[in-house]
Amino acid sequence: MNLAASKKTLNCTSENTEKASQIRQIWDLAGKSTFIKLGVLIMIMFGSMAVFSPIWIHINPAIYDPIIGVDPNVHGSVGPCLKHPLGTDDIGKDLFSQLLRGSQVAFILGIMVSVLSTTIGTAIGLIAGYYGKIWDTLLMRLADIILTIPRLPLLIVISGIFGTQSNWIILLILSFTFWPVTARVIRSQTLSLRERPFIESAKVSGVSNAGIIVKHLAPNVLPIAFYYLTITVTGAILVEAGLSFLGFGDPANMSWGMMLQWCFVKGYVFKAPYWMIPPGFCISLLAFAFYLIGVGLEEMVNPRLKKR
Repeated sequence: MNLAASKKTLNCTSENTEKASQIRQIWDLAGKSTFIKLGVLIMIMFGSMAVFSPIWIHINPAIYDPIIGVDPNVHGSVGPCLKHPLGTDDIGKDLFSQLLRGSQVAFILGIMVSVLSTTIGTAIGLIAGYYGKIWDTLLMRLADIILTIPRLPLLIVISGIFGTQSNWIILLILSFTFWPVTARVIRSQTLSLRERPFIESAKVSGVSNAGIIVKHLAPNVLPIAFYYLTITVTGAILVEAGLSFLGFGDPANMSWGMMLQWCFVKGYVFKAPYWMIPPGFCISLLAFAFYLIGVGLEEMVNPRLKKR
């Protein structure tokens, strides 16, 4: 009994040491990537904006609240000044507070959509690739059907049905339409991995199918899943911005796309560049940050790219 327990403890210790070594190796590779470091630096900047938002609004909620705050001493849109670093809109709302609050929406919505859709896509890809046959056919045909559904028109139709748009509805719809791409890639990788000797050894050892998927297949496809996670964040941010610009965003929350929509509707696109440029620049820069991280992760997944 003691000998068996000792062997089990040694095996667990060995596995934990091996996993820790793999994590350190991945961390070292990520630290050497200029793309990842630059992307993370930009993300930290926007993360600081999101954290700083409540502090700025707390200074004077009556003026700096991005939804209801109005400066009574301002008449019409004014340019940047000490009190309003980015100026105000046509009714005296502070643009800087709107920009800060928009970073929260972009971060929360983009990351939640990417995590949820990547998790769904990875799970479906692993199941379809490992079990094959009828599961593979059903799940991949479902993925093909969803891929044919255009996201933006679908969100607009749902907005028309319910009368208003909520960020939670945007989250669910984007998560439901983003997972098929990840699932197809993970499925193709799983088809290759399931024929490897270590999978056959696990089957012979009596490991269950669920155990093989979780312990042996999932860790080997995680780098690819993380790569598609960064791509999904970029797509979610751009789709939400486009939806808000068209006037179908959540009216209870301020976003960069809504700032652009108000500027366009009010006719200040050319008259107030301090209103138009900051949100557009932030959308592009945050999407670019996740793109840089994705490029860095792609280099880690495909080392041949480093030689080019």
